[in-house]
Amino acid sequence: MTLRIGIDIGGTFTDLVAIAEDGRVETFKTASTPSNYGDGIVAGIQALLAREPGPVAEVLHATTVGSNTVLEGKGARTALIATRGFRDILEIRDLRMPVLYDQRWTKPVALVERRLRLEVTEKTRPDGSISVPLDPASVAAAIDILKAEKAESVAICLLHSYANPAHEQAVAAAIRAALPDIGISVSSEILPEIKEYPRTSTTAINAYVQPVVRAYIAALDARLRALGIDAPLKLMQSNGGLASAVFAAAAPAHIVESGPAAGVVGAAALARRLNEPGLITFDMGGTTAKAGLVENGEVLRAEAIEIGGGVMAGSRLLVGAGYMLKLPAIDLAEVGAGGGSICRLDAAGAPKAGPQSAGADPGPVCYGRGGQSPTITDCNLFLGYLDPGGLAGGALKLDRAAAEAAIARDLAGPMKCSVEDAAYGMLRLASATMMRAIRAVSVERGRDPRQFALLAFGGNGPLFAAGLARELGIKRVIVPPLPGVFSAFGLLVADTEHHATQSFRQRLDAADPARIASILAALTATGAERLAADGFFETRRTFRRTALARYLGQSSEIEVPLPDGAVSPGEIAELFGQQHEKTYGFRAPAHEPVELMGLSVLARGEPDRPRLPASIPPRPDSVPASRRAWFPADGWIETPVVNRASLAAEARQGPFIAQEYDATCLVPRGATAEVDAFGNIAMTLD
Repeated sequence: MTLRIGIDIGGTFTDLVAIAEDGRVETFKTASTPSNYGDGIVAGIQALLAREPGPVAEVLHATTVGSNTVLEGKGARTALIATRGFRDILEIRDLRMPVLYDQRWTKPVALVERRLRLEVTEKTRPDGSISVPLDPASVAAAIDILKAEKAESVAICLLHSYANPAHEQAVAAAIRAALPDIGISVSSEILPEIKEYPRTSTTAINAYVQPVVRAYIAALDARLRALGIDAPLKLMQSNGGLASAVFAAAAPAHIVESGPAAGVVGAAALARRLNEPGLITFDMGGTTAKAGLVENGEVLRAEAIEIGGGVMAGSRLLVGAGYMLKLPAIDLAEVGAGGGSICRLDAAGAPKAGPQSAGADPGPVCYGRGGQSPTITDCNLFLGYLDPGGLAGGALKLDRAAAEAAIARDLAGPMKCSVEDAAYGMLRLASATMMRAIRAVSVERGRDPRQFALLAFGGNGPLFAAGLARELGIKRVIVPPLPGVFSAFGLLVADTEHHATQSFRQRLDAADPARIASILAALTATGAERLAADGFFETRRTFRRTALARYLGQSSEIEVPLPDGAVSPGEIAELFGQQHEKTYGFRAPAHEPVELMGLSVLARGEPDRPRLPASIPPRPDSVPASRRAWFPADGWIETPVVNRASLAAEARQGPFIAQEYDATCLVPRGATAEVDAFGNIAMTLD
């Protein structure tokens, strides 16, 4: 019986899920090993295979190694080759700032130091014609500097290369001939799109992380083979699709934000199975909480994200604090509110929950690993919502007395309130922060959260789900099977995907339909070629076409899904108007010109068999019959504790606690919960 294994590394835990051919599911949760994440992966795989022996057919992985490389400033010694006069585009950026009136704010340091930002003499016009031929002497001079400075990676980004890549290709060939071991990232291959700063920044990020990601993938692959696993390794992309290890090593910019994407992909697969028209995903782990949106079984994607910009609620205006990565990514709003978020009083005595986190090491006070500051997990444990017997089936014992002492010392004492009020107040503060993330992907995107169900997962998501739903007017909460390892599970239901894009700036009322059709055909062929390299033949390929468009004079575009077959410029303009109204609540009059900015094709490889099991039977986890828990309206009460399997037998009214191996769900008074046919906990709120 062959197995498929999904691996998701979080800030606190490394989660693994294995699915056998017959649909049986096995999970394992272990502490993350930041010094070498491969150690935690190997330990988890060995534990899984001990429980469920069998050959491994596929290993699927979501990793934060790319984003961590940028955040920690530990990338390769990177150079940039630009058109003469454009070497400082990484420094100038696009003049967007996250704060308007703070004179102390400074923009992040460029990933490429100025001495390694080199220039070559050449110039291509926006229409692709050559204004200034490429000067070989300037290329040779740049190569000499690369040698002298011992550059490990180089980003090549020349003016208007999206329209004609000939000069970039010539520079890359010359560098490859002179320095065969250097990493080379070419903008016309990574991002052939208009707008110089996003294209340059994206290519520089790819070059900066490429040697690190390539070494990580090679080392992981070697350790898998040492375990006797010869199965192909695939990685989650930021856009929610899987990619081969070869593609990820060559173009790591596509996997920089792979970590948070897998859970939303799993939510989309679940939405299709349940025929849910709309889901808001809420993923709360040990360090952050993330919200996403699924409509009609499809994830909502953003055309660009920022790396290293800090944890933010997702406002379109609060950008500029990080590094622009203009590649399709699942649209997520992230806030610094997780189980490990530190609860404290600021200099003025005001209570704060996060964004600083205790992480995996030392972790919350109750872990007994040296943590001193109380965290959200300590508050949940003290109030009785978590089992003092331990997390992950008792593998990690918790010290309730230590948590209470820390809350009393650092919070309740200085605020002159009870320990219960201090702990519950911190949970309310964290909830207010998390609601900002949910509103960012719903209200700010023109969606009414009351029309959606809330899908809660992550180790802490089900604890907060009911309270958040009530505050937002959401009537239904769904807690999927395996909630604490749901992101790893999402890897196992994801499809292999490739995005191909091309800039094409043209007013639609003057656009040539044949030119649009030609570009879409070329992009489709590119996607088909990449899928063929991954082993997907014609019968297992699907294509989703989109356009990037805006009203003439706007500074940003929105993505417009296009139907199959021939599509006229007028049809694109009408579809844009509909999408603009859906997103922003209005559309301009029909005579307002619409400008097409680009076209893209999403090529998806269809699996040879359904990846989502017909159902996931609830595990009959052993749980205590009850424990004392504190509720604001009741105080301390003896609260029933049940496992998921008992909810499959009959619906129950709150308050009670549903406890399982990898997560705990809090069902408050006024809520009813039961297990549906798939295995989800379905909660209805008054």
